[in-house]
Amino acid sequence: MSLLSELRARARYVIGPVLGMSAITYFGYHVLHGERGLLAWWQLRGRIVAARDSVAVVRAERRILENRVRLLHPESLDPDMLEERARVMLNYGHADEIIAIDGKEKE
Repeated sequence: MSLLSELRARARYVIGPVLGMSAITYFGYHVLHGERGLLAWWQLRGRIVAARDSVAVVRAERRILENRVRLLHPESLDPDMLEERARVMLNYGHADEIIAIDGKEKE
C-alpha cells in the first residue's frame, strides 16, 4: 500500500468524529455565548430584577405624591399642607424660624 492510500483509509475513520466534535463545539459555544445563550439569559434575569426594584421605588414615590395631592384637594384641604406648600412656593418664613435647606425639596 502506498502512503496516500494509507492516509485515505485512516481518514475515513477520523473525519466523522472530527466533524462530530466540531459540530458539538460549535453548538456548545452558541448555547453559552449566543444571542439567546445562557449568559444572555442570566444577564436578562439580572436586568429584570433591577427593573422590578426600580418599579417598586417609583410606585412608593407615586403613593407619596398621590397622598400629597389628595391632601390638597378642595374637598379635603389640609391647612398644614396648604401652609407648607405656600411657604415653599413663596419662599416665606417667620422671623423666629431657623431654615435648613437640604436640597431635596421637589417643586
